[in-house]
Amino acid sequence: MTEPVDFYFDFISPYAYVGSTQIDAIAARYGRKVNWRPVLIGITVLKIMGLKPLPETPMKGDYLRHDGPRMAKAFGVPFRQHGFKGANSLAACRSFLWLKAQDEALAVRFAHRIFKKLWVDGIDITPPESVAEEAAALAVDTQAMLAAIATDAGKKALNEAVDHAIKVGAFGVPYVVVDGEPIWGCDRLWMLEHWLAHGTWDGAGTAGLAKAAK
Repeated sequence: MTEPVDFYFDFISPYAYVGSTQIDAIAARYGRKVNWRPVLIGITVLKIMGLKPLPETPMKGDYLRHDGPRMAKAFGVPFRQHGFKGANSLAACRSFLWLKAQDEALAVRFAHRIFKKLWVDGIDITPPESVAEEAAALAVDTQAMLAAIATDAGKKALNEAVDHAIKVGAFGVPYVVVDGEPIWGCDRLWMLEHWLAHGTWDGAGTAGLAKAAK
C-alpha cells in the first residue's frame, strides 16, 4: 500500500509535539508520506465531547504535567513545560494551512518551528506576531500570510480542516489514520510502525513488548 499516513495534530498538545518529531521518520522507513492535518482540540474536546481541557481536569491535569516531560524523555526529544494558560493555536493552524496550499514541505518545516517554539523554547504561540516570526525565518512573506489568515477564506480553511478531523473521529492528538486504521497517542506509534511493516495486527502486542524491552 502507498496511501499517505494522515497525521492530525494541534500545536498546543505536548503529545502532538512528541508525535511530530517521530511521524515522518516512521512513515519514511516504509515508503509512506505523511499528510499533516491540523485540528483544534479545543473544539473536539470542549464542544464535541463536552470535556474540560486536560490541564484543568482534576487528577488528569497533574498526571499530564508529570507525563509530558517523561514522554519526551522516553522519545529522546527536548521539552519544556511552559505553563501558559489560555494559549491557542488559531493563528498557527491557519498559517500552516495557508503555507500548505502553496508548499507542503515548507508548511511542515514551519510546523516543526512552531512546536519547538512552544514546547522547547517555552514561548507563547497565541499572538499572530509570534507565529509570523517563525514564518519569517523560512523567508515567508509574513505580511501576506497574516493578511490571509484574517480573511474569511483563511478562517474557513481551518474550520473545514476541523470538520474533517471530527468526521474521521480525531477526538485527541496526535491521531493517525493509516489505511483506514485509526491510532491515537504518541505512546501508540509503535502500533503504526507494526501496521506499516505487516499490514495486520497479528502479533502486534508481542512486537510492542519486545521493542520496549530493548
